[in-house]
Amino acid sequence: MQRRDGRAPNELRPLRITLDPFGFAEGAALIEMGGTRVLCAASVEESVPPWLRGKGQGWVTGEYSLLPRSTTTRTRRERNGASGRTQEIQRLIGRALRVALDMQLLGDRTITIDCDVLQADGGTRTASITGGYVALALALHRLVESGTLHRSPLIQQVAAVSAGYVGGVALLDLDYSEDSGAELDCNVVQTGGGGLVEVQCTAEGRVISRNELDALLDLVSDGTGKLLAAQREVLASAGVHVL
Repeated sequence: MQRRDGRAPNELRPLRITLDPFGFAEGAALIEMGGTRVLCAASVEESVPPWLRGKGQGWVTGEYSLLPRSTTTRTRRERNGASGRTQEIQRLIGRALRVALDMQLLGDRTITIDCDVLQADGGTRTASITGGYVALALALHRLVESGTLHRSPLIQQVAAVSAGYVGGVALLDLDYSEDSGAELDCNVVQTGGGGLVEVQCTAEGRVISRNELDALLDLVSDGTGKLLAAQREVLASAGVHVL
């Protein structure tokens, strides 16, 4: 099938990651994947949630929000608490990024990754994880440089991408138009070593065979490999070397 933007089925959207685009965060990254743009900022606090006090380990959590005109029509601000969708995405970001760290080495600290969607064109949660990892790695590098940490608690890379079946064809990195018409939509989080952190798949209109799912995961593995390479490249430009 012909994709709207002319990409091959196994091709990512144009990707750009910019370090420290603005702000005061210990680490920040603007990730752009096609029309999707997410600002990810890592903030370090010298404290942990109550249930972790005295355990000598840290915590990483995620927050996510859509700016009102990040979407084609205005999205209302969530003034009365996060919606169910927002809470689900925040938990996903936190789970994904905690896999990247040794919490004992982080010590009694909390790192919050704020992911604010400036423009949404599909794949905002996966872009948040991929960009959030870069912001997190940058913040940890600076904690080591300042002497706050003796060594970085990073133990592996994490990236995420979407994929799905549209018109019976397996496609990587769905934009909004593809996502809204997909028979199967998946968001997959993967480590640098190829391990799967999370696979979120939902079928609509027809069931998917095991062989079709396996083919989709192969497509995703290739895509996350490219995202991981992009993370390493942009972090290396700031003197940050990751495993």
